[in-house]
Amino acid sequence: MPDIGATLREERMRARIDITEIEAQTKIRAKYLRALENEEWDLLPGPTYVKTFLRTYADALGLDGRMLVEEYKLRHERLSDVDLQPISPRSTRDRARERRHRSRFPRLGIVAIVVVALVAALYALGQDADEDPAPTGARTPPPAAGTATTPATTGTTTTRSAPQPARLRITATGPVTVCVQAADGRLLVNGRTLQYGQATETLRSRRFRLVLSNGQVRMRVNGRVRQIPESATPLGYQISRTGKITGLEPADRPRCRA
Repeated sequence: MPDIGATLREERMRARIDITEIEAQTKIRAKYLRALENEEWDLLPGPTYVKTFLRTYADALGLDGRMLVEEYKLRHERLSDVDLQPISPRSTRDRARERRHRSRFPRLGIVAIVVVALVAALYALGQDADEDPAPTGARTPPPAAGTATTPATTGTTTTRSAPQPARLRITATGPVTVCVQAADGRLLVNGRTLQYGQATETLRSRRFRLVLSNGQVRMRVNGRVRQIPESATPLGYQISRTGKITGLEPADRPRCRA
């Protein structure tokens, strides 16, 4: 398998993504991203951060982050000092002493349990002798008038966080006209024509509906690159919050200016 850093760098350059864009997406500082690409592990805070940053960076590029982390463990993680300590054989005297300790502790434990049980029994008998039996049929008196009673809670209330919106960024691989509508009906991109290499900003909404004049685009949905077939006819798509892409009938497509 190629080097870990080379795999990250080549995928980023192949997708034509600047490292500052990855920094904004993953919240990992650019100097740490470069350290990952150069395999300068000593510049990172520690092995735990290395594995976390590595998995996050790889997922942002559409790579298998788990596989790269496993490759890092095989190549660069070392055994701990405890694992490296030599195993010294125990002497016959040490083994005999250990057997004596093991045989002594069960007997002491049984004696302690018996003593504790006797003390508990004597204490319970003393409590029974001191307490008067409660009269038969005694009932708990009702609360005084005007006293508020608090109902018992039968369950706990859990707070659910709001679902994260979908993220969409469109980069042109050729001249293309783009129309993007948010879930609330707002036109996020109103019939903008992009030339090769131009891109929209990162758009956010619960759902997108979009129309493309052709398929000369590269879409990044929720951090993953998605390709669509090239076509000379307008293309209509709907993108859900989870990143699922489905086709749109002409009647359901958004209307943008020409």
